[in-house]
Amino acid sequence: MKPTKQQAAVTPQMDPSLTLGEFAHTVIREQYQAVVKQEKKVIADKDPEHLHDMRVGTRRLRTALQVFERSIAIPKAATEKRVGSLSRVLGKLRDLDVQTADLQQRYRPDVPESEQRSLDEVIGKLQKERQVAFSAVEDALTRSRYQHLKVDYEAWLSHPRYTPLATQCLLPLIPDLLSPLLSTLLLHPGWLVQTDASDAASDVLHDLRKACKHVRYQAEFFVPFYGEAFQTWIKDIKTIQSKLGTVHDSQVLQALLVKHLSKHTKLPDLQAIVKQTQAEALSDWNSVRERYLEPGFRQHLHYLLLETFGTEKPAAQRRYA
Repeated sequence: MKPTKQQAAVTPQMDPSLTLGEFAHTVIREQYQAVVKQEKKVIADKDPEHLHDMRVGTRRLRTALQVFERSIAIPKAATEKRVGSLSRVLGKLRDLDVQTADLQQRYRPDVPESEQRSLDEVIGKLQKERQVAFSAVEDALTRSRYQHLKVDYEAWLSHPRYTPLATQCLLPLIPDLLSPLLSTLLLHPGWLVQTDASDAASDVLHDLRKACKHVRYQAEFFVPFYGEAFQTWIKDIKTIQSKLGTVHDSQVLQALLVKHLSKHTKLPDLQAIVKQTQAEALSDWNSVRERYLEPGFRQHLHYLLLETFGTEKPAAQRRYA
């Protein structure tokens, strides 16, 4: 089933006749193009940022497919599951790049020579792992499964298939599209973890970080329909994601040291830097989590999703505006 307007003319700037299907087509096209434009640069392997951009592109594409799944009929080779498989292969290589860069640039310059030698040993082992991971990425981007994915996306973008829901006007549906993910975020157990319990609940906080990232990607699709308060909230979520990411990266570093170094190796200066890094990232965590547990703020966020352009601000919203 095809929406009434032509996809080529879609612009999200407050067109009251814009349909859900048209907007879904725009978002999916943009995310797909962001992925494929990086593939040759990733295979060339000259700049790790191209890999980062492609990995982010696959994550955003997956999010778009999840957001609009009720309105689109995507071919089998282009489903969220297939995109997720590609994202995981890219992710393994990207994680090694991040870990190596952290060791080389963040930690190594600030530890004594004896500890630098130990870090160089770990870096050497990570570089060997990277060779294997890059081969997997190169294989993934040249084999037939990835080519089929691209063929199916190009076909769908040229002749999209939809469900009946796609014909509905987008604006009234935006809060319904965003609310489920907001509820998942607000109900996450990570908000219950206090600073002094962060080590014991590291997996929970890492999962909260992923939930923040997912919410941010989804919310960013709809920025043109909201005002400054909505954009401020996205920045807040991005800051939380970044700080939790710093904590997670430091914990991954600890695991790498255990994996690649003798248990008798002592790195006191490095451990002090890692502890300081974690402490700085979590310095305001208790106030942040208490804010997200506050009933008034949670209600504010739900009202925020209702406040697309052209709607009147609810009275209960003014406290947090």
